[in-house]
Amino acid sequence: MNISGKKIVVFGGTSGIGLATIKLLLKHNPSKIYALSRNPKRLKLKNKKIITEQIDVLDEIKVKSFFSKLGKYDVLISTATGGNRAMGPFLTMSMQGFKNSFDKLWGYTNVVRYGTKFLKDNGNIVLVSGSPARKCRPGQIAISSVGGAVEAFARGIAPEIAPKRVNIVSPGIIDTPMSPLQGKERDEFYKNTTNSNLIPRAGTPDEVAQGIIFAIENEFITGTTIDIDGGWLIS
Repeated sequence: MNISGKKIVVFGGTSGIGLATIKLLLKHNPSKIYALSRNPKRLKLKNKKIITEQIDVLDEIKVKSFFSKLGKYDVLISTATGGNRAMGPFLTMSMQGFKNSFDKLWGYTNVVRYGTKFLKDNGNIVLVSGSPARKCRPGQIAISSVGGAVEAFARGIAPEIAPKRVNIVSPGIIDTPMSPLQGKERDEFYKNTTNSNLIPRAGTPDEVAQGIIFAIENEFITGTTIDIDGGWLIS
């Protein structure tokens, strides 16, 4: 797919991986990019091709209304987490925290359910999971479970929506604004969590965005997971 002239929707597009994706998309000359999130004021990027709107992916009514007003478009990207994700051992974590982690899945199912109807037949969808979906390390059971569900959802729905395509980009440890850590504490965290990777560092949002662009442009992949993880799965 040639991104030039295309109308693109990005949920979670105001920070982190979503923002990096929008910046990279702009280099490909799309006609419009809709940057949607719970807090669109965070987006400081000014460009006449970017349209912002406040939407929570868990709000079915608002998601449905957005797509109905939007009409036909070419690409749907969602990097939205849906809310907080629980960390820690399953047997001692809050069950509500575990359940809340699946808000990411429900957000994805909302945008795919209501967005696919208006997606052009040669259009495509890109969702973001995470390496713990297929290699869970201690303390990651919640994000592993929801990531695995997201990937199974994409593979399962791919035959239903063909010839429209849907793919997954699966990042490893990525240094994004989602981390509340600062300074030396932040550096130590990323060093300790990636030192066993074949590429022993945190990835960048730009590196994940490049994978998203690949998933959009390559018309011979669907139901596929693209790993951008520094060797997480094989280390």
